[in-house]
Amino acid sequence: MAKTPNTDQNDRTILRELARRYRDISEKPVQDERRRLWTLKNSLKPVRPLIYVRAFAWREMPDNIVRCEDPLFQTAEKHLRQMIFADSFGDDTIMEPWLPLRATHRNEGWGLQGERRYSGDPEEGAYKEDYPLRDPADIGSMRVPSHDIDEEATARNQARLAEALDGILPVGLNRGPARGLWAMDISTDLGHLRGIEHFMMDMMDRPEWLHRLLAFMRDGILKDHAETEAAGDFGLINHFNQAMPYAEELEPPAANTRGVTRNRLWCYMAAQEYTGVSPAMHEEFLLRYQMPIMEKYGLVAYGCCEDLTRKIGMLRQIPNLRRIAVSPFADVARCAEQIGTDYVISYRPSPADMVSYRFDPDRVRTILRRDLEACRGCHVDITLKDVETVERDPNRIRVWTSLAREIIEETA
Repeated sequence: MAKTPNTDQNDRTILRELARRYRDISEKPVQDERRRLWTLKNSLKPVRPLIYVRAFAWREMPDNIVRCEDPLFQTAEKHLRQMIFADSFGDDTIMEPWLPLRATHRNEGWGLQGERRYSGDPEEGAYKEDYPLRDPADIGSMRVPSHDIDEEATARNQARLAEALDGILPVGLNRGPARGLWAMDISTDLGHLRGIEHFMMDMMDRPEWLHRLLAFMRDGILKDHAETEAAGDFGLINHFNQAMPYAEELEPPAANTRGVTRNRLWCYMAAQEYTGVSPAMHEEFLLRYQMPIMEKYGLVAYGCCEDLTRKIGMLRQIPNLRRIAVSPFADVARCAEQIGTDYVISYRPSPADMVSYRFDPDRVRTILRRDLEACRGCHVDITLKDVETVERDPNRIRVWTSLAREIIEETA
């Protein structure tokens, strides 16, 4: 259906109403209190365990509706609706007073034919990737990344969104590198390009070739980040640590700042694809290549869903490490014993146990009590993530947050 002036006006009306609601949430005094608590937490100061609900089966929620027709406005609408709904959980998430917008990049892949080709549905169910890096010779076809923003498209999107919001919320433009977040840890892209089973065999069958590939990816990411920094395109919006990126050593997140150097920012690294790799081979075939990337940043958070129980000692090589993920697959007690008070424990209980199936408050209490007691005396927060279902119960996350607070008080 063709767009009409009435369509555009309807989209603007929807966005402005949502923006007003979100602005009011972002201006609540509790946001500053949360900023204070996260700053203390990430600065290794004594403070109660904080709660961060990172995922909540949004597709199942009745609020998951999109009324805007313009694709740019749809993205903004989805973000605002999610944040407004998340405000009802009562966790310690900080609602920042801007609407994020990603700059349009021209050069985001590694240049391989058929990159990211799937069999199945990667959005809704199981799928198999058709890995483009099939033959060792294919490495010669890979493209070196560069920082290349489409300024015309970016300015157009920013202006349209700002006009639609009518000054209610600022648009926080993210001009950060194309190889950021998941695209900067090497592990994620390696899994997509080569396949986990293949690169694990490469460690044994062609280690020198794999080292060459990892060095190429490391150098490409460093080049992209250096060009971003030289262009003045890093900003305080580019903090990321898979939590709330505050700390006494770093300036707090802010919208529309530019010219920020990497040593003023949080960096996030993960190694999910290496969870079945020994610590020694993890160090040889990943960490040593991640290290030059991480060293450029101010503070580092490491880990997502991988089990790092046997790798805490290895991670101590990271000079600016501050946060370590303790995933549902990890031994919480062993991790807490090794980490002590040297780093923040990002404790991540299994969403299946917490909220996803046959919701059982007593089971939740038992697991949280056991694990928080194991972490007693440590700097710990609780992250609920990877929630694919809550069995269509819109109140379940709220109840879980209340249970978590109950156990935090009990184990304090």
